[in-house]
Amino acid sequence: MAIALKSKSFQRNLLLSIGGVFLLFAICFSVYQYKREKEYKIDILHSRLQMYNYEMVQTVGKDSMSSSRRFRDYVVHHQMEGLRVSVIDKEGRVIFDSYDTDVEALGNHLQRTEIQQALREGSGYDIKRMSQSTHETYFYSATRFDDVIVRAAVPYSAELTRSLQADNTYIYYSGVLTLLLGIVLYYITHRISRHIGYLREFAVKAEQGEKLDHELERRLPDDELGDISHTIIMLYWKLRHSEEEKVRIKRQLTQNAAHELKTPAASIHGYLESIIDNPDMPEDKKKHFLERCFAQSERMNKLLLDMSALTKLDEIDDDRSEAREAYRPVDVLQIIQSALDDTALQLQEKGIAPSLQLPQHVEVLGDQSLIYSIFRNLIDNAIAYATGASLLSITCAEVEKEGRHFYEFIVSDNGQGVEAQHLTHLFERFYRVDKGRSRKLGGTGLGLAIVKNAVVAHGGQATALSTPGGGLTIRFTLARF
Repeated sequence: MAIALKSKSFQRNLLLSIGGVFLLFAICFSVYQYKREKEYKIDILHSRLQMYNYEMVQTVGKDSMSSSRRFRDYVVHHQMEGLRVSVIDKEGRVIFDSYDTDVEALGNHLQRTEIQQALREGSGYDIKRMSQSTHETYFYSATRFDDVIVRAAVPYSAELTRSLQADNTYIYYSGVLTLLLGIVLYYITHRISRHIGYLREFAVKAEQGEKLDHELERRLPDDELGDISHTIIMLYWKLRHSEEEKVRIKRQLTQNAAHELKTPAASIHGYLESIIDNPDMPEDKKKHFLERCFAQSERMNKLLLDMSALTKLDEIDDDRSEAREAYRPVDVLQIIQSALDDTALQLQEKGIAPSLQLPQHVEVLGDQSLIYSIFRNLIDNAIAYATGASLLSITCAEVEKEGRHFYEFIVSDNGQGVEAQHLTHLFERFYRVDKGRSRKLGGTGLGLAIVKNAVVAHGGQATALSTPGGGLTIRFTLARF
């Protein structure tokens, strides 16, 4: 109910704001159009009277304007209903008037509006002013001809009032158009409000953890608003699935870690229990049990270290910007040589010869210990699982992807390799191709997971491939410094 009310409030505010602006525009336009049309009609009347003045002067002649008889004859023969014509000099004195022969009693007209305009501009008019002599209201139109001004006036009758009024037909059309646009505007705002309400409903349900209605996507409009809403919903689903995947991985990690730690812990417990329960045990057997306890404790220690490394990588992945602030330039060639030196004895025992094809200078911005763990885990993985391998090849080349420069590393062996169905799972935590044999070889199942996460933490990608001719190839990139 609250959602519906807020949706209606949004619609009302949107409708009032847009509708108010449009209504204000319509009112201003109507007022402007009314004044413009009224002025247009006044200009027409003024022009008609101006034409009368010009025709009279041209017919009578400016030199004959002082002849009262010729002036009156013209007015009589060219009479308009209610028309009053006056001839006034530039000092404002009335020379002739068609209504009143006693021009002396008419007073000075110099301060009349139409006279002042005619003196300044050549013509002028005044609307709805009462005559002091006839006490009637006239429309005056005056025209200057050198030293005299001819002024024509018509009574401001009801008929003239109606003729000067603006035509109100356009107002009705404007009203109808405003009404139609208001209906369209209401429909549009209602549609927008409805779909925003759907999206808000989805957001509220998502926030409260309720079961989401999948029909929400079907009710979205097929336009930009629908696209935005669909994108928001899809991002929510991806985020939710990502969070669920993280929870699943963490739960699986806990279960696998408990399972992996259970075996060495049980072995250590069994050996120690046997030693305690048999104080007369021969020294050689006791030493053998203690050596087994040490080996199992070493396995537990390596597992805990690997889990600690993965936890650090998860923290980098969650807050990469802060972690990157601690990155420093790292000489990768030195790291690779150090890892090979640390594993030289194991490689020699397995009969694996390292082969390096690297540029003279390879430097990346990163964490030295994490980069070391990448190569150390790859070498350890080859030593432990590359059965029958005689060569471990490490190559590097500079590549460009999407405008960025990377170093692409390829670490490959010529051992027995891995079946194709396992390649996409090798970087998963605790994944084992052969679970039983892997435990006997001492692996924790976290080595390649550490490699993948460390590479990602440095802005790269890692993939597992089959080496042509047999063996396993790990290809990964690190952003160039």
